Amino acid sequence: MFKKILIANRGEIACRVIKTARRMGIATVAVYSDADRNALHVRMADEAVHIGPAPANQSYIVIDRIMDAIRQTGAEAVHPGYGFLSENKKFAEALEAESVVFIGPPSGAIEQMGDKITSKKLAQAAGVSTVPGHMGLIADADEAAAISAQIGYPVMIKASAGGGGKGMRIAWTDAEAREGFQSSKNEAANSFGDDRIFIEKFVTQPRHIEIQVLADQHGNAVYLHERECSIQRRNQKVIEEAPSPFLDAATRAAMGQQAVALAKAVGYTSAGTVEFIVDGSRNFYFLEMNTRLQVEHPVTELITGVDLVEQMIRVAAGEQLPFAQPDLKITGWAMESRLYAEDPYRGFLPSIGRLTRYRPPVEVAAGPMLSGGKWLAHGAPTGVAAVRNDTGVHEGGEISMFYDPMIAKLCTWAPTRPEAIEAMRTALDAFEVEGIGHNLPFLSAVMDHPKFVSGDITTAFIAEEYPDGFQGATLPDDDMHRIAAAAAAMHRVAEIRRTRISGRLNNHERHIGDDWVVFADKQDWSVRITADAHGADVAIAGRTIRVEGDWRPGQSLARLEVDGRPLVLKVDKIAAGLRLRARGADLRVHVRSPRAAELARLMPEKLPPDTSKFLLCPMPGLIVTINVAQGDEVQEGQALATVEAMKMENILRAERRGIVKSIAAAPGESLKVDDVIMEFE
Repeated sequence: MFKKILIANRGEIACRVIKTARRMGIATVAVYSDADRNALHVRMADEAVHIGPAPANQSYIVIDRIMDAIRQTGAEAVHPGYGFLSENKKFAEALEAESVVFIGPPSGAIEQMGDKITSKKLAQAAGVSTVPGHMGLIADADEAAAISAQIGYPVMIKASAGGGGKGMRIAWTDAEAREGFQSSKNEAANSFGDDRIFIEKFVTQPRHIEIQVLADQHGNAVYLHERECSIQRRNQKVIEEAPSPFLDAATRAAMGQQAVALAKAVGYTSAGTVEFIVDGSRNFYFLEMNTRLQVEHPVTELITGVDLVEQMIRVAAGEQLPFAQPDLKITGWAMESRLYAEDPYRGFLPSIGRLTRYRPPVEVAAGPMLSGGKWLAHGAPTGVAAVRNDTGVHEGGEISMFYDPMIAKLCTWAPTRPEAIEAMRTALDAFEVEGIGHNLPFLSAVMDHPKFVSGDITTAFIAEEYPDGFQGATLPDDDMHRIAAAAAAMHRVAEIRRTRISGRLNNHERHIGDDWVVFADKQDWSVRITADAHGADVAIAGRTIRVEGDWRPGQSLARLEVDGRPLVLKVDKIAAGLRLRARGADLRVHVRSPRAAELARLMPEKLPPDTSKFLLCPMPGLIVTINVAQGDEVQEGQALATVEAMKMENILRAERRGIVKSIAAAPGESLKVDDVIMEFE
C-alpha cells in the first residue's frame, strides 16, 4: 500500500480524500493556490505545497506545477478528485512517465471515455442506445447554428471535456445556438483548457440517472446501483438521491449490466460513472461516462456501505475488489443536497465573501455507514437517520470568485425515502451559514415540494416549478401557526429576561401580559400564552399549540418541540422583532401588545429605492463584454453585458425596451454586487 499520496485538487473533495487516506494510515499532500493558502484541505493534510496564483489555469490545471509538488514531497500516487485534471489524459501520462501511480483509470480509458465525442462513438459501436447528435468538431458559431437546425431544436451544446455543468447551454433558436456556442467554448477553455464543443438533441422531460461502476486490474467489475440526479439548475446537479424512486429492478439491472459491459470494453479500472437519460417509459440512453469520482458519490456509499475512495486507492495499488455483484445490496435511502454560494433571491447568481458563520448540523453515523470505523460492503439499518456533511470550508474562511461555488454536500440516510427526506429537512434547518448568499432556503423548499416528495421529477423540475425564480417558500397555514406560536413563546422568554435587568427604580416592576399579536409574512394572529415550568400553551387561530424547548435570547438556533413535532428555527435579532428562517421561508416576525399592534397597522410601508433605470451587477465578478454603446436603443431580451464569476459566464439582458444613457463599466473591470454597469433614459 502507498505510504504517501498527493491530492491534486481543492475544497471538499480534497478533504474527503484526506479523511479516507488518514483512516488507511496513508500520509497526504495538499496543493494550494494563492487564494487557498488558509483553506481547510491545506490544514488537514500532512504536507502542503504552493502551486501558483488563484486562477485555476495558472495553478490547479497546470500539470508542471503539480509534477513539481510530487517531486518535492516524494508522493507515490496522486488522487485527482473531480474537475481540474481528473480526466486529463496528458496528466495521467505525465504521472506514468515518472512512475507515479494515478488513482484513476488508465490514460487510454480516459482518452476514450473521458472525451464526450469519442465516448459517444464507442457507445454506438458497442450497440448502446445514444441520443442523436453531431459528434464531430465544430468550427464556428455559424456552423453550430446550422448543425443545430439540422438536428432539430432544442439542442444541447456541450464541452467535450466538460463536467459539473460548465460549458453547457440549451439552444432553442439559431441565435441562441450561436450565442451558446461561444459562451460554452469560452467556459470550456477557462475551466478545462479544452474548447472543443459538440451538439446533441435535447430530450425534453427526461430523468438523469447514472450508474456507479468500480473495476480492478484483474478483470473484475461491478455496478453499485444508481443515483437519481434529475434536480438540476443550469445543467448543474443540485439534489441527488440513491436509489432512484423511478427505476424498477429489471431496468436497474439492465442499466447496470450495460454500464459494466461498456467499462470492460475500454479496459476501465477504478471508479467511474455511466450517465443515462431515462424517459417516462423507462427507456434509457447513454449520455456520457465520467472517468473519475463523481461529486454525488456519497449517496452511493450510504446505501452500499462501500468507501469508493478507499476502493480507488486499493485498486490503484493492485488489489482485487473485495466483493462481487451479489454482495452489493441496496440498504435504505440516501439524499444529498449541494450547498452552493449562490443567492436564490438574485436568480442563483454566484455570491462571494467571508463566512462569518458556518455551523453544519452534527454528523450522525447509522445504518450501513460505519461499523467500528470501517465501511461495510452492506449492512442492516438501525432505524436511526444518519447525517453526513462533506465540506471544504470553515467559519471565517472566504468563498473565492475563482472556483466552483459549492460549499458543502449535506447527506442524510434513513431506512425509507420519506424518512431520509424528513431527516434532510431537519438538517437543512439546522445548517447555519452567514456572510454570503447561499441556496439553503431553496433546498429546503424543494424537500417540501409535493412533486419531489412523490418522486415525480424530471430534469425540468426547477425550470417548471420555479419559472420566475425563487423568492422564498410560502408555508402552509399549519406551519405558519406553529412558527407564530413559537415566536410568541420565544418573545415571552425574552420579555422575562428584560424584567430581570438590574438597576431598576424601586417600586417599578414590569409585568408581562398574556395577550399578544404576532405579525409575520403580511399576516397577523392574536395569541394568548399560558406558561408553566416546562413550556407554554399558545392559543392561536382557534387551536392551542404546545411549545417546549430551551431557547434563550442570543442563541442563533432554536430547537423546539411545537405541537408535538420538532421545529428548528434559525434566529436573528432585528429591530423590535426576530428574523426566523425555516423550511425555505425567511420571516420577519414581530410580537406586539394589542395596543402596539393597533398602532403598527397604521404605519406606512417604506418602499425600496427605484433602480429600474439602471443595469446593476448582480454578483461580484469580472466584466467580460459590454454589448451596447451609449445612445443605442435596446430591445427586451437583448444581451447587454457578460459577467464572469466562479468559472461561469452570466449574460445580462434588457428587461424592456430602452435607450442607453451612459455606461459606467468596461471589459476587464471587477465589480461588486449592485455596482452600476449602465444607465437608461
